Amino acid sequence: MNVGHNYLKIVVNRFQSVKSLGDKTIKQLSAEELNWAYNKESNSAAVIIRHMSGNMVSRWTDFLTTDGEKPYRNRDEEFSTANASKEELIQNWEKGWQVLFATLDGLNEQDLLKDVFIRGESHLVIDAIERQMAHYAYHVGQVVYIGKLLTSEKWESLSIPRGKSEEYLQDMLDKHQDK
Repeated sequence: MNVGHNYLKIVVNRFQSVKSLGDKTIKQLSAEELNWAYNKESNSAAVIIRHMSGNMVSRWTDFLTTDGEKPYRNRDEEFSTANASKEELIQNWEKGWQVLFATLDGLNEQDLLKDVFIRGESHLVIDAIERQMAHYAYHVGQVVYIGKLLTSEKWESLSIPRGKSEEYLQDMLDKHQDK
Protein backbone atom coordinates (compact mmCIF):
# COMPACT_ATOMS: atom_id res chain seq x y z
CA MET A 1 0.00 0.00 0.00
CA ASN A 2 1.37 3.38 -1.02
CA VAL A 3 0.11 5.77 1.66
CA GLY A 4 1.30 8.96 -0.04
CA HIS A 5 -0.25 8.07 -3.39
CA ASN A 6 -3.55 7.18 -1.70
CA TYR A 7 -3.47 10.35 0.40
CA LEU A 8 -3.03 12.54 -2.69
CA LYS A 9 -5.86 10.72 -4.45
CA ILE A 10 -8.14 11.21 -1.42
CA VAL A 11 -7.20 14.88 -1.10
CA VAL A 12 -8.02 15.53 -4.76
CA ASN A 13 -11.40 13.84 -4.28
CA ARG A 14 -12.10 15.94 -1.17
CA PHE A 15 -11.18 19.19 -2.92
CA GLN A 16 -13.41 18.15 -5.85
CA SER A 17 -16.25 17.55 -3.41
CA VAL A 18 -15.79 20.99 -1.82
CA LYS A 19 -15.64 22.59 -5.27
CA SER A 20 -18.80 20.75 -6.31
CA LEU A 21 -20.73 22.26 -3.39
CA GLY A 22 -19.60 25.70 -4.50
CA ASP A 23 -20.39 24.97 -8.15
CA LYS A 24 -23.92 23.82 -7.32
CA THR A 25 -24.51 26.88 -5.14
CA ILE A 26 -23.17 29.37 -7.69
CA LYS A 27 -25.41 27.77 -10.32
CA GLN A 28 -28.48 28.47 -8.16
CA LEU A 29 -27.67 32.17 -7.64
CA SER A 30 -28.13 35.18 -9.88
CA ALA A 31 -25.44 37.84 -10.29
CA GLU A 32 -27.41 40.07 -7.95
CA GLU A 33 -27.55 37.34 -5.30
CA LEU A 34 -23.84 36.56 -5.69
CA ASN A 35 -23.05 40.22 -5.01
CA TRP A 36 -25.46 40.55 -2.05
CA ALA A 37 -24.03 41.11 1.44
CA TYR A 38 -26.00 41.18 4.68
CA ASN A 39 -24.24 44.33 5.87
CA LYS A 40 -20.99 46.29 5.42
CA GLU A 41 -19.06 43.89 7.66
CA SER A 42 -20.29 40.78 5.82
CA ASN A 43 -18.83 39.29 2.69
CA SER A 44 -20.90 38.53 -0.37
CA ALA A 45 -20.45 35.25 -2.21
CA ALA A 46 -18.66 37.29 -4.88
CA VAL A 47 -16.10 38.54 -2.36
CA ILE A 48 -15.54 35.01 -1.05
CA ILE A 49 -15.10 33.69 -4.60
CA ARG A 50 -12.54 36.41 -5.42
CA HIS A 51 -10.72 35.76 -2.16
CA MET A 52 -10.62 32.00 -2.67
CA SER A 53 -9.35 32.36 -6.22
CA GLY A 54 -6.67 34.84 -5.19
CA ASN A 55 -5.61 32.55 -2.38
CA MET A 56 -5.50 29.49 -4.63
CA VAL A 57 -3.48 31.16 -7.36
CA SER A 58 -1.05 32.52 -4.79
CA ARG A 59 -0.71 29.37 -2.70
CA TRP A 60 -0.57 26.77 -5.46
CA THR A 61 1.53 28.55 -8.12
CA ASP A 62 5.13 27.32 -7.82
CA PHE A 63 3.95 25.57 -4.66
CA LEU A 64 7.16 23.70 -3.87
CA THR A 65 9.58 26.49 -4.75
CA THR A 66 8.19 29.89 -3.70
CA ASP A 67 6.37 31.31 -0.69
CA GLY A 68 2.61 30.78 -0.90
CA GLU A 69 1.98 34.49 -0.38
CA LYS A 70 3.11 35.88 -3.72
CA PRO A 71 4.27 39.50 -4.00
CA TYR A 72 1.78 40.12 -6.85
CA ARG A 73 -1.24 39.08 -4.78
CA ASN A 74 -3.47 41.96 -3.70
CA ARG A 75 -5.45 40.33 -0.90
CA ASP A 76 -7.21 43.56 0.06
CA GLU A 77 -8.52 43.92 -3.50
CA GLU A 78 -10.12 40.46 -3.20
CA PHE A 79 -12.39 41.96 -0.54
CA SER A 80 -13.58 44.79 -2.77
CA THR A 81 -17.34 45.15 -2.75
CA ALA A 82 -17.43 46.05 -6.44
CA ASN A 83 -20.14 44.12 -8.24
CA ALA A 84 -19.07 41.43 -10.67
CA SER A 85 -20.97 39.54 -13.34
CA LYS A 86 -21.76 35.89 -12.77
CA GLU A 87 -19.57 34.97 -15.74
CA GLU A 88 -16.62 36.91 -14.33
CA LEU A 89 -17.04 35.23 -10.96
CA ILE A 90 -17.22 31.77 -12.50
CA GLN A 91 -14.03 32.47 -14.50
CA ASN A 92 -12.30 33.62 -11.31
CA TRP A 93 -13.56 30.56 -9.43
CA GLU A 94 -12.43 28.12 -12.12
CA LYS A 95 -9.00 29.76 -12.46
CA GLY A 96 -8.20 29.18 -8.79
CA TRP A 97 -9.36 25.56 -8.84
CA GLN A 98 -7.42 24.85 -12.05
CA VAL A 99 -4.18 26.02 -10.43
CA LEU A 100 -4.88 23.93 -7.32
CA PHE A 101 -5.70 20.73 -9.21
CA ALA A 102 -2.77 21.11 -11.61
CA THR A 103 -0.41 21.45 -8.65
CA LEU A 104 -1.89 18.49 -6.79
CA ASP A 105 -1.66 16.38 -9.95
CA GLY A 106 2.06 17.17 -10.11
CA LEU A 107 2.82 16.10 -6.53
CA ASN A 108 4.14 12.69 -5.53
CA GLU A 109 4.59 10.82 -2.28
CA GLN A 110 8.11 12.17 -1.78
CA ASP A 111 6.80 15.75 -1.91
CA LEU A 112 4.50 15.31 1.09
CA LEU A 113 7.29 15.68 3.67
CA LYS A 114 9.02 18.61 1.97
CA ASP A 115 8.89 22.06 3.51
CA VAL A 116 6.96 24.88 1.87
CA PHE A 117 6.47 28.41 3.13
CA ILE A 118 3.37 30.54 3.62
CA ARG A 119 4.13 34.12 4.66
CA GLY A 120 7.59 32.96 5.68
CA GLU A 121 6.29 30.21 7.98
CA SER A 122 7.48 26.67 7.22
CA HIS A 123 4.91 23.90 6.72
CA LEU A 124 5.22 20.31 5.61
CA VAL A 125 3.44 19.91 2.27
CA ILE A 126 0.90 17.62 3.91
CA ASP A 127 0.17 20.33 6.50
CA ALA A 128 -0.12 23.04 3.84
CA ILE A 129 -2.60 20.86 1.94
CA GLU A 130 -4.69 20.30 5.06
CA ARG A 131 -4.54 24.00 5.93
CA GLN A 132 -5.94 24.93 2.52
CA MET A 133 -8.58 22.19 2.64
CA ALA A 134 -9.93 23.63 5.90
CA HIS A 135 -9.75 27.18 4.53
CA TYR A 136 -11.64 26.36 1.32
CA ALA A 137 -14.27 24.20 3.03
CA TYR A 138 -14.89 27.03 5.50
CA HIS A 139 -15.44 29.57 2.73
CA VAL A 140 -17.53 27.28 0.53
CA GLY A 141 -19.72 26.66 3.58
CA GLN A 142 -20.22 30.42 3.81
CA VAL A 143 -21.20 30.61 0.14
CA VAL A 144 -23.65 27.71 0.60
CA TYR A 145 -25.19 29.39 3.64
CA ILE A 146 -25.59 32.68 1.76
CA GLY A 147 -27.20 30.76 -1.09
CA LYS A 148 -29.65 29.02 1.22
CA LEU A 149 -30.60 32.33 2.85
CA LEU A 150 -31.24 34.03 -0.46
CA THR A 151 -33.09 31.26 -2.28
CA SER A 152 -35.16 30.09 0.68
CA GLU A 153 -37.75 27.53 -0.46
CA LYS A 154 -36.30 27.51 -4.01
CA TRP A 155 -33.01 26.09 -2.65
CA GLU A 156 -32.05 22.75 -4.19
CA SER A 157 -30.47 20.68 -1.45
CA LEU A 158 -26.80 19.76 -1.89
CA SER A 159 -26.97 16.88 0.56
CA ILE A 160 -29.64 14.62 2.02
CA PRO A 161 -32.96 16.50 1.83
CA ARG A 162 -34.91 16.92 5.05
CA GLY A 163 -37.07 13.94 5.83
CA LYS A 164 -35.14 11.68 3.46
CA SER A 165 -32.39 10.36 5.79
CA GLU A 166 -33.75 6.82 6.10
CA GLU A 167 -34.37 6.56 2.36
CA TYR A 168 -30.86 7.82 1.61
CA LEU A 169 -29.29 5.42 4.11
CA GLN A 170 -31.11 2.48 2.59
CA ASP A 171 -30.09 3.50 -0.93
CA MET A 172 -26.44 3.71 0.16
CA LEU A 173 -26.60 0.33 1.94
CA ASP A 174 -28.20 -1.27 -1.12
CA LYS A 175 -25.61 0.33 -3.41
CA HIS A 176 -22.65 -0.90 -1.36
CA GLN A 177 -24.12 -4.31 -0.56
CA ASP A 178 -23.95 -5.22 -4.23
CA LYS A 179 -20.19 -4.66 -4.32
